[in-house]
Amino acid sequence: MSEGQRVGNRREWGLALGALGVVYGDIGTSPLYALRECFHGPHAAAPTPENILGVLSLVFWSLVLIVSVKYLGFILRADNRGEGGILALLSLVLPERSRRGGISGYGWLMAVGVFGAALLYGDGIITPAITVLGAVEGIRYVTPVFEPFILPITVGLLVALFAVQRAGTGGLGYAFGPLMLLWFIALGLLGANALWREPMALAAANPWHAIRFFARHGFQGFIVLGAVVLVITGSEALYADLGHFGRRPIRRAWFIVALPALLLNYFGQGALLLRNPAAADHPFYRMAPPWALYPMVILATVAAIVASQALISGSFSLTMQAIQLGYLPRLEIDHTSSHQRGQIYLPLVNFTLMLLCIGLVLGFKSSNNLAAAYGVAVTLTMMLTTILFFFMSRRVWHWSSFRAGLFCGVALWVEASFLGANLVKIGQGGWFPLLVALAFYSLMSTWHKGRQILGEKLSETALPMKLFLEEMKHHPPHRVHGTAVYMSGRSKGTPIALLHNLKHNKVLHERIILLNITTSEVPHADPEHRVEIEKLKEGVYRVSGQYGFMEDPNVPELLAQCSKLGLVLKLQEVTYFLSSETIIPRGSAKISFWRAKLFAFLSRNAQRATIFFQLPANRVVELGMQIEL
Repeated sequence: MSEGQRVGNRREWGLALGALGVVYGDIGTSPLYALRECFHGPHAAAPTPENILGVLSLVFWSLVLIVSVKYLGFILRADNRGEGGILALLSLVLPERSRRGGISGYGWLMAVGVFGAALLYGDGIITPAITVLGAVEGIRYVTPVFEPFILPITVGLLVALFAVQRAGTGGLGYAFGPLMLLWFIALGLLGANALWREPMALAAANPWHAIRFFARHGFQGFIVLGAVVLVITGSEALYADLGHFGRRPIRRAWFIVALPALLLNYFGQGALLLRNPAAADHPFYRMAPPWALYPMVILATVAAIVASQALISGSFSLTMQAIQLGYLPRLEIDHTSSHQRGQIYLPLVNFTLMLLCIGLVLGFKSSNNLAAAYGVAVTLTMMLTTILFFFMSRRVWHWSSFRAGLFCGVALWVEASFLGANLVKIGQGGWFPLLVALAFYSLMSTWHKGRQILGEKLSETALPMKLFLEEMKHHPPHRVHGTAVYMSGRSKGTPIALLHNLKHNKVLHERIILLNITTSEVPHADPEHRVEIEKLKEGVYRVSGQYGFMEDPNVPELLAQCSKLGLVLKLQEVTYFLSSETIIPRGSAKISFWRAKLFAFLSRNAQRATIFFQLPANRVVELGMQIEL
């Protein structure tokens, strides 16, 4: 092995260690509550030996088929130039979406992708609440004296967790991997110790036990699937974090550490229940010897915080993608690291998540109650990912209809079973993630639709550039020294700000740049083709800037690159002209009145273009106009 190969291999092992903390934090803390819900709750099965082996078999094959086969084997291969996640998958399915506002006949696929992204916000709210609360609840098994303090301690930890987000997760991220490695080792040791005393639990690897479980219990056995699904929560993180770690490190972390530790722990909990069915109230903590309870509660709390951190960071990344792809208005984005682009902080998203998480803890009061709200969002997101994967495999990988249909059909059959089992929990809390998803879907779809209609209205009033240049030639306006940059959302026509400036001020700069920034359907645009320049007439240039949906547009930096293409600019002499539209909601055949009102509200509260495009505030001129929608 060459030195370069050894360095690359060490780097991959380092990434695998980091993946343990960020990618597997959520699924790694599921043993705290997953098996307990199968045998201790309103829809639980009696902890008889036959039922224990049957449920363990369901747990084993869920981890194998959903996580190992579907996500690790197939979904991870569906990367958009190295990036993953449901919005990246949507970009592969509909590559022309941003140019046409949706491909005719496939608009429903866009709705599938956007609703799947909205569901992930529900997951990001529930995960910190249930993992931190589930870990803190362990103190009641140390001593009942602390039981009245479970909720205050949980709320305090959540407030502290969200408060540190402003400082960035870069430094904390280095500790994620080692901490979660310690957690997975503890999971494995606890499970191995229990299995040593009752190895019969290993027989659950035989799928016949799962089949017999359904044969004996029928509909009641089907309902238990609603609790079994908790063992695979966090599977979407495998895909969403693909761009941060890469396919091979994520797979190494799963098959070498996470999967063996999880299986040992679940089988260990089953072994404990085979010996002592009364331990069903909390088999995870019941496995630990008395001297290890305090350390396990502390370690579980740390692991829960790490798992929560991963979901919070994921919500930030998802929001940034949605903004760049035109599904959410511009929001304040703070970059907390000068070295890692993915280290971002969104104050509004952070504050909203914190309030909702605390509200969940105070409203549901226990992880048992929160578990009912968890499965619906997880299973729906999985199903929507499978649907998008079918069309992606046909379009990009050129799979046959039979091959794609066979794989996705089996996956949908399994996931639909999980979803059906969770539908009975809608009245017990499953309504919450659906309500959150519908709220975010309404925001995202309304913003996307409103932008599309606004663009059409502006295009109707736009003056063709050819006519504008002819008018300048035959009736030249007064020209002043310097360069004016007119930003426009369209690559054709004359910017509204340019027309307004000429109409009201009767003057133009000697050099005019019409700047159009577009976000492509790839994570990172090619730096070599970042800028394109077209020289028109009368001192007018058209400049096009291309960015990926994981990148932040920086206009001054973009203009500085123009010098390499022959357009030399003195940035300190550039004046930026922007048009500022005030939306007057009226409602029409294209958009209802309430959606027009919502779009107007979002537009008023969006981050200013000056900040979003990183323009020097003292060199910006904004020209306003009113538009009825």
